[in-house]
Amino acid sequence: MHRPVKSTNAPVPSPCTDKCATNRQNICTGCYRTIDEIIDWARLSESRKRTILVHCQQRKAKA
Repeated sequence: MHRPVKSTNAPVPSPCTDKCATNRQNICTGCYRTIDEIIDWARLSESRKRTILVHCQQRKAKA
């Protein structure tokens, strides 16, 4: 996955890997975002995106 994102105002890139498939919990097995996180990504604040990336790392570690 990606390196931890520092807390700055820099734009947070999408973690999309173009390997979209969901598991039983509706988590993408490519980027580890929920469907709602994927749909909402463009409208989210940079702070919220950084939080989601942390959650993605945690989900990936549990996979």
